[in-house]
Amino acid sequence: MLSNADFLTVVRLAPLAAIDLIVTDGKRRILVGHRRNRPAQGTWFVPGGRIRKDESLDAAYRRIVNDELGVASALRSAARFFGVYEHLYDDNFAGADGIGTHYIVLAYAMTLNGQAPIGRFDQHSDYRWLLADELIARDDVHENTKAYFR
Repeated sequence: MLSNADFLTVVRLAPLAAIDLIVTDGKRRILVGHRRNRPAQGTWFVPGGRIRKDESLDAAYRRIVNDELGVASALRSAARFFGVYEHLYDDNFAGADGIGTHYIVLAYAMTLNGQAPIGRFDQHSDYRWLLADELIARDDVHENTKAYFR
């Protein structure tokens, strides 16, 4: 595991690989979480996370689904590949001046039935289900999340 100082150096010098989860409930609603941490702090965003070094895509997908949604044993093969996206931020996890964050994101769509799952409340203070039109119309939903539905 990298120290925060080493990770900040990586963020400064290289793009990060991540997986975002486009979670629907079977009623055309999309799950978003209110972000506690940078980047995108204070906005509604789809769940997701970074892919770790030496972690396979399947292992990263299972870990992120478990960490973000509390759903164990999720298989990437059961999700629908949604596309590759690029997310650029002016800030970074540490709030260090002059260092932006660059993500290359693999988005996967999946359906969960029932109520919003309880996930990582260290990352999100709340979860909501929103229709795509609602999500796009809201000022507090991050532009990178809106891009999935435009």
